[in-house]
Amino acid sequence: MHSLRFGLSLSALLFVTIAHAADYNMQPGLWEVTTSSDLLRLVPHIPSGQMQDIEALAKDYGVDMPQIANGAAISKVCITQEMANQKTLPNFYQAQAGCTTQNANRSGNHYQLAFSCNGADLKGNGSAEGNLTSAQHFTGQSRFSGTLQGNPVNEKADIQAKWLNTSCGDTPPM
Repeated sequence: MHSLRFGLSLSALLFVTIAHAADYNMQPGLWEVTTSSDLLRLVPHIPSGQMQDIEALAKDYGVDMPQIANGAAISKVCITQEMANQKTLPNFYQAQAGCTTQNANRSGNHYQLAFSCNGADLKGNGSAEGNLTSAQHFTGQSRFSGTLQGNPVNEKADIQAKWLNTSCGDTPPM
């Protein structure tokens, strides 16, 4: 259960970090992000009370709970023009989770980084890498090994993102 909470929060964090890092300027507007992992396949078996706790944890990190089906979390993300032009690595939610980024590296449109977490609840190390294959498509992968609230976590997630529209509609910028 704790692993699932971590997986949902980490997936959102890593997309935001990776998606801004490539040399391509991402197309500003509404993006759909699909994160797949073994932990997300467990969601249908979670009692509703525990699911409410997970949703509350996600909100604590500033993340709206995505739609989850068939082992994948699907969410909408609004990328502003300023965000699309950014050439540095943002640290949106990592500090709240007690995580820091090391060895961030990019070459062309390929990006990789290592991160470590030493927060009160989350401790461990991970890595992420991805490719912006066009201004409208991103693929990536993340791995993490450590503990969440003292429970072991070994998680791998695959991330796919695609641009949908110039207008973000009701979806606020990250």
